[in-house]
Amino acid sequence: MCDRDSIEDIIEYQLKSAMVSRRQFGALSVGSGLAALLPAIAGAVEVQGADVDIRTPDGTADAYFVHPSAGAHPGVLIWPDIFGLRPAFRQMAQRLAGSGYAVLVINPFYRTRHAPTAPEHADFNDPPTRSALMSLMSSLTPVTALTDANAFVPWLDGQAAVDRKRRIGTTGYCMGGPFTMRTAAAFPDRIGAGASFHGGSLVTDKPDSPHLLVPKMKAHFLFAIAENDDQRQPEAKDVLRTAFAKARLPAEIEVYAGTMHGWCPPDSQVYNHDQAEKAWSRMLALFKSALA
Repeated sequence: MCDRDSIEDIIEYQLKSAMVSRRQFGALSVGSGLAALLPAIAGAVEVQGADVDIRTPDGTADAYFVHPSAGAHPGVLIWPDIFGLRPAFRQMAQRLAGSGYAVLVINPFYRTRHAPTAPEHADFNDPPTRSALMSLMSSLTPVTALTDANAFVPWLDGQAAVDRKRRIGTTGYCMGGPFTMRTAAAFPDRIGAGASFHGGSLVTDKPDSPHLLVPKMKAHFLFAIAENDDQRQPEAKDVLRTAFAKARLPAEIEVYAGTMHGWCPPDSQVYNHDQAEKAWSRMLALFKSALA
């Protein structure tokens, strides 16, 4: 997953490049509230949501579950970025639910603290803030990812709002990108689709690299890659393409022009509305076709 070395590399690359100044590096921050409201959904269904607690072997995870007010629908598990469960991710979950999905967005750092886990207006350039967030992220490992997937997927399947005849989707942002792949590999018969948005450490030289799990999956995937992440690791997209091709699994892998790491959540200071909407539409198309 997004380990400390990988994130530090991304930070240094972005700060050294002409694409982002230190002041603009709020790309990896919660920002000053929502930078832009997500567009309304034409024909959106009425939804209802609530904070929930989910027992895991490591404690109680706090999360937010939102779904259409009537009927049973495909489940979706959302893994947030380093800034965790916050209003922007609740908003995205609500929007996705309005398109007909039962959506669970979790606090990945529940072992350490209840959400919110990042201060409001978090600034990654502030050394204490940066150190605290990196420490939280470093507390997560492939083992904790598997532990959590083994708790969250069955929890979704136990909800009346989730249609167990339909497969589950999972999405991840930044450090959450690898979580989608680990979840798909752990539950090949339940996870039908995965989407990674500016995911980090999807391809590494370590024996537990997420891309090595592709042969264990049955899910179709979307990888929406930030342009400056691709400039830092241009070979990653080709490694992913090769892995999915060998496994004979569909995967849409695209570098989104003009985007910087963190461009999808609407509270990011580098939120790119047009490209975020494109990535969202590709996710919806994936879910429609793969969650049968």
